Amino acid sequence: MNVSGVARAARRAGRGLVRRTRTEGTWLASRRGEVDLALFHEFAPPPTGGGHQFLRALVRELEARDVGVELNRLSARTQACLFNSFNFDFVRLRRLARSECRMVHRVDGPIGVYRGFDDGTDRRIAEINHDLADATVFQSRYSLEKHRELGFELRAPVVIPNAVDPAIFYPPANREPLDGRKIRLVAASWSDNRRKGVETLEWLDRYLDWERYEMTFVGNAPVELRRIRAVGPVDSKGVAGLFRGHDLYLAPSRDDPCSNALLEALACGLPVAFLESGGHPELVGEGGLPFQADEELAEVLDRLVEEIELRREAISTPSIAEVAGRYLEALGVIVQPLP
Repeated sequence: MNVSGVARAARRAGRGLVRRTRTEGTWLASRRGEVDLALFHEFAPPPTGGGHQFLRALVRELEARDVGVELNRLSARTQACLFNSFNFDFVRLRRLARSECRMVHRVDGPIGVYRGFDDGTDRRIAEINHDLADATVFQSRYSLEKHRELGFELRAPVVIPNAVDPAIFYPPANREPLDGRKIRLVAASWSDNRRKGVETLEWLDRYLDWERYEMTFVGNAPVELRRIRAVGPVDSKGVAGLFRGHDLYLAPSRDDPCSNALLEALACGLPVAFLESGGHPELVGEGGLPFQADEELAEVLDRLVEEIELRREAISTPSIAEVAGRYLEALGVIVQPLP
């Protein structure tokens, strides 16, 4: 090994030692603490994708109920731990885990199906699940059934969908009438994964009836769009404001287990044209219409416009209060009512 190779190896060893030292320090400190719930998840700063957004909303709701939540730490008398997919420090959690603490694993995907290739992530998630979990939360019935189809039986599964922050995502107080203007269509994605519906966006950019519609894409556009207005990533309040200024939402992603952007659009009162794939049908219900091929979109969009009031009234999304209650039930956390 040359000098630069020795230096790199030394730096890696040093980082590993620092990480282990911090973990041991956290373990020693945690022996004296107690909260209601531990959450293991590596948050990214906003604007970010759906998992981060949902877990932030969940923590806010739990803390509003006077549930104590600690992040990436598991204290000696903490009664339950929620850990998210593979987005956390497994070595740290494995060191801190205790047999008397109920361990619940929140899982999405299957990741290989969603990404379009298998790099072993789903198998690793299953190994983590069998090593640590007492129970598993899937975000949609689709996700649970797809895991089983692939041979992944995770521990004591329940299905709890995501929900959005109602202080941010809500319908507009008043809507501009449709008469005399173009229909406003919007789509959103933080990921540049082509399975988020790139081909559909390209098709619409070319063939949408631009005399009748206008369209906005919010987030990371993976292709150059000529006629669709592209807005870069914005924070949740910005997304909600944009959604409330539109009429219809497009959900073109493939094998998406529980799209947070879709739930946010529904919460803002937007009927949805959705690809009949993944968890979309169970999230949208009668609040939108499915399509299976891009060529069907013209008819689907026209029908949504004709039925827009009916579809708005049919929108039904789980509240963050309801979802938080179901998480507490799955975690076995008993919360005393506030006086």
